[in-house]
Amino acid sequence: MAVDLLIRGSTVVRPNAVVKQDVAVEGGIITALEEELHLDAKEVIDAANLYLMPSLIDAHVHFNEPGRSHWEGFATGSAGLAAGGGTLFIDMPLNSTPPLLDRSAFVAKRRAAEASAHTDFAFWGGLTPRNLERLPELAELGVVGFKAFMSDSGIAEFQAVDDLSLFEGMRIAAELDLPVAVHAESDTLTRTITQRIRSSGGRSARDYLASRPLFTELEAIQRALLLAEETGAQLHLVHVSCGEGVVLATRAKARGVRVSVETCPHYLHFDENALEQLGAIAKCAPPLRPEREQRALWQALRAGEIDLIASDHSPCPPELKEPADFFEAWGGIAGVQSTLEVLLSHREQEGVPLQQIAALTAKSPTELFGLANKGQLEVGFDADLALVDMNASTTLTKEALLCKHKQSPYVGLPLHGKVIRTMLRGSTIYLDGRLVDRGRGRFVRPQR
Repeated sequence: MAVDLLIRGSTVVRPNAVVKQDVAVEGGIITALEEELHLDAKEVIDAANLYLMPSLIDAHVHFNEPGRSHWEGFATGSAGLAAGGGTLFIDMPLNSTPPLLDRSAFVAKRRAAEASAHTDFAFWGGLTPRNLERLPELAELGVVGFKAFMSDSGIAEFQAVDDLSLFEGMRIAAELDLPVAVHAESDTLTRTITQRIRSSGGRSARDYLASRPLFTELEAIQRALLLAEETGAQLHLVHVSCGEGVVLATRAKARGVRVSVETCPHYLHFDENALEQLGAIAKCAPPLRPEREQRALWQALRAGEIDLIASDHSPCPPELKEPADFFEAWGGIAGVQSTLEVLLSHREQEGVPLQQIAALTAKSPTELFGLANKGQLEVGFDADLALVDMNASTTLTKEALLCKHKQSPYVGLPLHGKVIRTMLRGSTIYLDGRLVDRGRGRFVRPQR
């Protein structure tokens, strides 16, 4: 009998080695990896000059559906993910209307994703002061964990946690054996500093940077770590923007705190000067940091102190990035399509091996969030694959973006390494710049 798919001659990025191998796929599952496979196949891909990587899993996106699909929806967001070599996203609970805070919201979001997502998907549930009693039902429905904001989320329906509600939420999450993902910025400090700057007429990019200084992130990280230590919860620090934040988490790990660290490509690729150069398209929270913090993040990454990299894709209609007053512009970076290619562009200069990039973008998310049979090129795992030309140099154009709005801070930047083909369970969903729609994504629930 012929296998469904045979990929010949690719350089395969496996967890502990990068080797030339053939890969066989049957029923959407990897069934063999050998130097040379003598098998008949219904489909054969000659990949002699390409690298085969586990497809990217983006653990932090805002696709805004249902309710705000004019910002970004599951169809366009997952198309962008596929173009970037990804086959699974974990959608955040806010920005959609309503936010994912209870059973009815979960059902609506899952129904919308099943109708239009081109890739597999999972969901974060929300943790706010108003839905603590709903956390067990969200766990039963299959969320990977709970997302909380320690500062204003920017969405009125998604309230920031105070210390007591975060403590109580962590205690419940620990009992459910699910992680709590925290946006760590001090609401009191950022709000007060912003008010002072605004009252003095501040409205520029530099004024915005001054309104969210480094210590406001570090203070919140310290509080979150203390609460995680007290409750025994698994804490996931999202979009850590600075090396000092990683240091705090590393010290906490050493004393037994269950904590993981996420950073984003934009903190690794841009420093704070880019905010003035690019404008609000590069506005995010926490904001871009000075170059010394960018260098410290790369050092922490090489040392294995950063657990995963996610895009924090948070797009909006273009007009929301246009106000002359920088504080009024929407804060969020559109980058779901560029994560892997940005990392590949830096790998030689920063001395980061391909196996580590694969771990940061595929293996680690599956292990942290219980996504079984995903994220590795091994027999028995889903054939979620990305074929990459490591020798290709490209410049990202607006026309190449598959997301809803053709705006990204990476447009116009030269990138080295290009995703050629993306496969979901062995079926091609993206090829040579275009989406190939051969089925719908599936909901993936954690297995703890």
